[in-house]
Parts: sequence; structure tokens; C-alpha cells
Amino acid sequence: MAKRRARVEGTETDVRIIRKKSRISGWGVYASEPINKNKRIIQYTGEKVSSAEADRRETKYQKKGQIWCFTLNRAWYRDGNVGGSTARFINHSCNGNCYSEVIDHDVWIRASKNIPKGAELTYDYNTEGEAGMRCRCHPTCTNKI
Repeated sequence: MAKRRARVEGTETDVRIIRKKSRISGWGVYASEPINKNKRIIQYTGEKVSSAEADRRETKYQKKGQIWCFTLNRAWYRDGNVGGSTARFINHSCNGNCYSEVIDHDVWIRASKNIPKGAELTYDYNTEGEAGMRCRCHPTCTNKI
């Protein structure tokens, strides 16, 4: 379990996060200290690919129950599975404690509320059920991601 210090526009932030096993799905990302609302936590990085290439890759990823490509705009995506940061391990939740912010072709994960130390970071992937995968944010959730 490696602790990570997120970078914001070339400078280190105070945010410390850790990747470890998640009760939601596979790996998760957790706050190593309290995180204030609206704080930039980490940049979602990965290979920048065209919409057509993202569709091809997502078809392959979804067969494994994974979603890695993040929409930047109609033409471009970030594939977190190729050169991605720890942000790629932040799990989906219908009522997450984070949100994503796209600025130009950069994706940032920010806190949507005050997050206590030890809490798993989550955000709504906003996929509108396209992948047809069952949401695992809690045992009784019937939504699809």
C-alpha cells in the first residue's frame, strides 16, 4: 500500500491518499487525512485517445467488468488503464464524496463534501448505464453503470 501525494498544476498538495482493497470493487482509494470540501485531490491521467479508440478499448474492458476511459469531450478520452494515476482506482458510487472536473483536456477529482480520514473516495461515473454493469456502491443498489 503506497501512499501518494497528489500533484496540482506542478505543485504538491496537502492531500495524502492511499490505494488498498475496496469493499465496493477491487482496489479503492482512501483519504489518509481529512480532505476539505472542493479540494483538488488528484488528477485522472492516462493516454489521450480518440472517441473511436476509446469505444474499442471500453468494449474490451467492460467484458472484464472495468471502466477506464474518461470522457474529455466528444472527440477525446483519457484511458486510465494506460499510464493512469492512482485516480483510476477511485470507485463509482451513486452518491459519491467526490466529483470530476474537466479543464481543457485535464481531469481533476475534487471533494464534493468534507471527507474524513480513512473514508474511501468515490464519485459518480455518470455513464448513464451504458456499460450495463451492476452498480456495487451498496448491496441494495439496483442502478447500472
